[in-house]
Amino acid sequence: MSISLSSLILLPIWISMAQIQQGGPDEKEKTTALKDLLSRIDLDELMKKDEPPLDFPDTLEGFEYAFNEKGQLRHIKTGEPFVFNYREDLHRWNQKRYEALGEIITKYVYELLEKDCNLKKISIPVDATESEPKSFIFMSEDALTNPQKLMVLIHGSGVVRAGQWARRLIINEDLDSGTQIPFIKRAMDEGYGVIVLNPNENYIEVEKSRYLSNHLLIVQMNQQKSERKDKVSKETKKRRDFYEKYRNPQREKEMMQLYIRENGSPEEHAVYVWDHFIAQSAAEKVFFVAHSYGGLAFVELMIQREADVKSKVTAVALTDSVHNVWHQEAGKTIREWMRENCCNWVSSSEPLDTSVESMLPDCPRVSAGTDRHELTSWKSFPSIFKFFTEASEAKSSSLKPALTRRSHRIKHEEL
Repeated sequence: MSISLSSLILLPIWISMAQIQQGGPDEKEKTTALKDLLSRIDLDELMKKDEPPLDFPDTLEGFEYAFNEKGQLRHIKTGEPFVFNYREDLHRWNQKRYEALGEIITKYVYELLEKDCNLKKISIPVDATESEPKSFIFMSEDALTNPQKLMVLIHGSGVVRAGQWARRLIINEDLDSGTQIPFIKRAMDEGYGVIVLNPNENYIEVEKSRYLSNHLLIVQMNQQKSERKDKVSKETKKRRDFYEKYRNPQREKEMMQLYIRENGSPEEHAVYVWDHFIAQSAAEKVFFVAHSYGGLAFVELMIQREADVKSKVTAVALTDSVHNVWHQEAGKTIREWMRENCCNWVSSSEPLDTSVESMLPDCPRVSAGTDRHELTSWKSFPSIFKFFTEASEAKSSSLKPALTRRSHRIKHEEL
């Protein structure tokens, strides 16, 4: 049985405490002193000393993994799926290894969007200077010029980036279920232009020591803080920091975050892309697919651009959306529009498209055919395209969408 360095260090203290506790009242002072000593020991730091270096490969080949013809991640030599517990009793190290692989997956999906889906990577802000922080989105060649249809894809919160629904699915299942690529390819086959949002890419990181040595960057930081003071809620920042802690596994130096102008949160990003791209597109009919927090970002977009969204958007497919029309203070006219033009495929053990009751007076809710949150987009894939086709045909004939969820909608109207 192996004994860790931290255990060897703490063992004498534990033995001393046990011996003291067997003594009389006179030993209380010693017990208190030892407890105080233990409280000052940083166990996390001790555990780190037991770990191998956090030095991981920066390519799939380096990890000895590759995607097979079915889009499944498999070990090059054994053909086995990804193994999380690569080293026993080193959970933190295994987690860091998993996160390092996840960053490679993100870059791999970006490459697929450009090479396999023929999308263009567009830098934002559109008027960014050479030195300021930038993000990007992906668009099809005809995204702004297609006169008929445009599809907009928004993923949820967390470590996922443009083109992904769930990193866990990409690593443990396959590319089809975990990425937006099936949606993109089918949309393009059916004549849609496509825009893929990147709502979690809100800032860049720089080393704090270098940052503080650059006066111009300090000025920029102060300006950004002033501009964003009332825009980013404490809850949003807390959630973002929580995910970022796990997203960058090899960061050991003290870093600072430089927010991207007008794209410092998923909500800001959605509004920015609407104003500078979607609203400028030639498409007569715009369709949204928004997963989880992406649904909340869409509702926020509608609150801020209600008239424009109503005039341009034909239908919205939400997948296990976490929006809340009460907390977000969506008005009555927005709720009415959502009841007629949106549908939320939620995690449920019921068969696909089965009506699911809701206490909120917004859009109809139907089963995604799975009780796994991260799978809701993939499992509802065929139903979403059918929903869009019906909505498109209904708009073309100047009729309201002939949905099979009419009775569910009536129940909401009664509320």
